[in-house]
Amino acid sequence: MATPPGIRGIVGSGSQDVSGLTGDTEFDHDLLADLAVSVGAAVVWWLDLGADQFGWMPGLDAVVGVPGADPDAVRARLAELVEPLTVAAKAAPAWQDFELEQPLDTSAGTRWLQFRARVSTHGSARALVGVVADVTRRHVQQQELADLADRYRLLVDLSPDAIVVHEAGKLVYANPAAVRFVRAQSDQDVLGRPITDFVHPDSQADMLRRIAKLTEPGATSDPADAVLVRFDGGTTDIESVSVRTTWEGRPAFQVIMRDVTEQKAAAAALCYQATLVAHVSDALIATTTEGVVTSWNPSAENVYGHRATEAIGRPIGEVVGAPLDPAAVLEAGGVVQAEHRGSDGEALAVRVSVAAMSGGYVLICADETARRRAESHFTAVVAAIQEGVLVVGATGLVESVNPAAERILGVRAREVVGKAASLTELHDEAGQPIPLAQFPSAITRTTGRSQHGRIVGARRPDGTRVWLSLSARALTAGGKLPAATVVSFTDITERRMIDSRLEHDATHDALTGLCNRTVTINRLSPAARAHRSGVTAVLFIDLDKFKVINDSLGHSAGDEVLRVVGTRLSRSTRRGDVVGRLGGDEFTVIAYGVADPDEATALADHIRSELNRPITVDGRQLHVDASVGIVLADPGDPRDGADLLRDADLAMYQAKTRGRGRVAFFDVELRERIQRRLQLEQDLRMAPLNNELWLAYQPIVDLRTNQRSSVEGLLRWNHPRYGLILPGEFITLAEESDLINIVGAHMLHSATREIAEQAPDLQLTVNLSARQLDDPWLVSAVRNATHKAGLSPSALCLEITESALMRDPTLAARTLAALRDLGVRLAIDDFGTGHSSLAQLLTLPLDTLKIDRSFTSGLGESDEAEAIVTSIVAMAHAVDLTVVAEGVETVEQLEILRSLGCDQAQGFLLGRPVPVGSL
Repeated sequence: MATPPGIRGIVGSGSQDVSGLTGDTEFDHDLLADLAVSVGAAVVWWLDLGADQFGWMPGLDAVVGVPGADPDAVRARLAELVEPLTVAAKAAPAWQDFELEQPLDTSAGTRWLQFRARVSTHGSARALVGVVADVTRRHVQQQELADLADRYRLLVDLSPDAIVVHEAGKLVYANPAAVRFVRAQSDQDVLGRPITDFVHPDSQADMLRRIAKLTEPGATSDPADAVLVRFDGGTTDIESVSVRTTWEGRPAFQVIMRDVTEQKAAAAALCYQATLVAHVSDALIATTTEGVVTSWNPSAENVYGHRATEAIGRPIGEVVGAPLDPAAVLEAGGVVQAEHRGSDGEALAVRVSVAAMSGGYVLICADETARRRAESHFTAVVAAIQEGVLVVGATGLVESVNPAAERILGVRAREVVGKAASLTELHDEAGQPIPLAQFPSAITRTTGRSQHGRIVGARRPDGTRVWLSLSARALTAGGKLPAATVVSFTDITERRMIDSRLEHDATHDALTGLCNRTVTINRLSPAARAHRSGVTAVLFIDLDKFKVINDSLGHSAGDEVLRVVGTRLSRSTRRGDVVGRLGGDEFTVIAYGVADPDEATALADHIRSELNRPITVDGRQLHVDASVGIVLADPGDPRDGADLLRDADLAMYQAKTRGRGRVAFFDVELRERIQRRLQLEQDLRMAPLNNELWLAYQPIVDLRTNQRSSVEGLLRWNHPRYGLILPGEFITLAEESDLINIVGAHMLHSATREIAEQAPDLQLTVNLSARQLDDPWLVSAVRNATHKAGLSPSALCLEITESALMRDPTLAARTLAALRDLGVRLAIDDFGTGHSSLAQLLTLPLDTLKIDRSFTSGLGESDEAEAIVTSIVAMAHAVDLTVVAEGVETVEQLEILRSLGCDQAQGFLLGRPVPVGSL
């Protein structure tokens, strides 16, 4: 299986021959190192997102559970396991990271695999490159940790001793035994109530004195007797111990209570029984001098699983499941640690205390199995967690190192235990060395003050640097100084790399690497310009006809052009200038310290000449030009960065209107013109609804009868702010903003209604724009307008300009034919200004030809104008078209037109446009 060429470019420059694969597979080792962080032993795999082709390094078959399988089986298993990643990656941006954990059922049980991957690109090629590792051990460890937490909870919940916590005098915790002690239904009956509600008034003063002495966290009171008040009105004698602790960060007291009601009752009867129940939670056993059991308390039953009737009379060694000689224990000091066994054979860790009594011995067997197990679990947890942990003794020497610390710091425990805690160099976030006395562990060890979340850099023995988030805390709060200290830390190297990349991405354009819009605006702020001398020139650069490159060659070619343009802009500007990409094909150059407008113009011309040089993309030589808008700002100019960019953009727009490839400077009048244009475009959307549009009608006279035969409807706009606006201004806005169909439909409905109602004897002529001719709903709109107005379609003549007809003659002919089928008459307007010919006219279903006013104005002054009009009339009559001359303003023009055989005329000489009521 050969790695596709595009993938080679993405994943790096190294190569490695892989068994089962063909060709060279190249990997970006930095990328794979990033992906493999915290994963451990991992195998590399990849997917060409374009060709949908997988590849992998040796060892993947064993990891995914098909050792020795053929490549097809390995590929199928890999595709099945990473399917969620591949689906998401196809729509993800470059450098998107993914992580997935999947279970894998094997004959040996369920294994867990962790997949980490990243989308990477090279040119137009995209790939998902990742690593996979077996993380089954981590899952097992997590489950063991959860089990441990459950056991700790059960130790408290199932404790026969009542345990409560009160903070600020109110109960905030009560275990089930405490709820039973006071005969409550649940802990909700207890929580939130004052502790004194449950303490007999005779015991309250002593209780308050005891807890007042507990001023330091961890301080413990001596066991003391007290009387509890129960919900049923009764009382219970208890022995309590109070411990100063914290609850949610606030000082609190934990109280452990044992029911000593029976103990007190037995104390008056037998001293023997008082001794036996002194520590009711432990197994209390009495034996003869020969070691035969004579007494076996309930706790002994619970610990060992033997009933008292079964244990009494048997040798002590038989019932505790291990050899036990009370006399020998007494001779050894009276206390030993031993391993006993319960009736079910389970091993028990027991602390055995022996005291002599008349005729035998009393044994207190304390079951420490749970504590020993907890200690063992704690040790296992510290060894298994991903956070590094060091214990530094009071002398400053390392006492223990967990495996995560070994991995993160690149050391071995056997090499550093017993060595000074300054086993590696530390640096602050600025890269400056941290003195040994300022190491977090040294501060805590000498002062007792905890250190939290310190960001430090550490150098490993191999010379590489790792970034750590480090905390240090004294093992015994409030103890002697110097204090033993626990230091914990996590590896945040990858996170810092990601943060650095994100910071760069947030301020730079991903395609060109130039500053983005946000940075550009910040560099143009008054504060940023205040310390600059001279004038700041802002050049807004927009590539001309870039859309043609994208549409014809594809976006990959367009992206390459943008990258080249970005490089050329960076090279053609001065040192200290800021070059940015605002988006699309818009760029900006901020030139500080410009002497005058001429220097800014020279810089713009130099940039254009650099951009004009050919750009080779995929073997093609492309040429681009740019329109440049320039705005100049003095150091005291109050405009912010966004305002300056806006004004430069307006100047660039002005340059484009002058013919592209131009340079234009911003001035205030330009802003006002553009603002007026934008305002008119916004207001035009509401003009039909606000009844601001109205029609004026100009008469058209038959030159044979001198009678008015029809009128032309001309749209007007009474703007609430700017007053009367003529079509020459707002019709262009309507066409550019796609409002022409709305405005045109309004005009058509209004004109047909007004003529049908107030001048039904006149023919109506209405103009259609080129954009309306492209509207597929035009024919329906004309049909609805005439029908609703009650106007015969034959009374309506639609005028289309010559240039509009020539945009798409085939579509125009099809639309005009559909209109003609409605019975509407058709005219070609402004004839002679375009490129039509008699042959083209013969293909269109026209009725009327209107001579442009530019030819009419020359009549009587130019023989050439008269010759042109003569030719137009003759050509139109040859195809049975009626000829109308526009712009007639003098009697001489009218007489010449009559002599040349023109059929009709309109103009100020014959009548000005007026409202329908003035016709």
